[in-house]
Amino acid sequence: MKVTICAVGRMRSGPEADLVRDYITRFDRAGRPLGLGPLSLVEVEDRKGGGQSAEAALLARALPQGARLCALDERGERFDSPGLAAQLARWRDDGRGDLAFVIGGADGLAPDLRARADAMLSFGAMVWPHMLARVMLTEQLYRATQILAGTPYHRA
Repeated sequence: MKVTICAVGRMRSGPEADLVRDYITRFDRAGRPLGLGPLSLVEVEDRKGGGQSAEAALLARALPQGARLCALDERGERFDSPGLAAQLARWRDDGRGDLAFVIGGADGLAPDLRARADAMLSFGAMVWPHMLARVMLTEQLYRATQILAGTPYHRA
């Protein structure tokens, strides 16, 4: 199952971008034998300042056709790492070829895009900068591959 992260805003070079690239590489290596990957990051930018609705339109165009959509939103479901790994495996096993995670901009996701989501994922009640959310998501996706593979990376 291919995995895509569609996010508003472009990461500049720096530690966050380095971490995202590293976790994407790790996910791709570890996920391949598990039927997961490749993982790609698609960034969209609303240069005209149209707000949530313009961002939602850009994100919708970036989504792989027919992909299961998981929106990152503070109102979403909270998983522990093994729970997210199990959910990722269920999504993989249900036969859909694509999974897309969506990360909104500073004002979050437009309600209509949130309503289209098959699932919503929360990293807790705290609000995280969307650049850090990318790091956290890519690390958790890599961690999920390690849990599914039975490696000692996740020690709980």
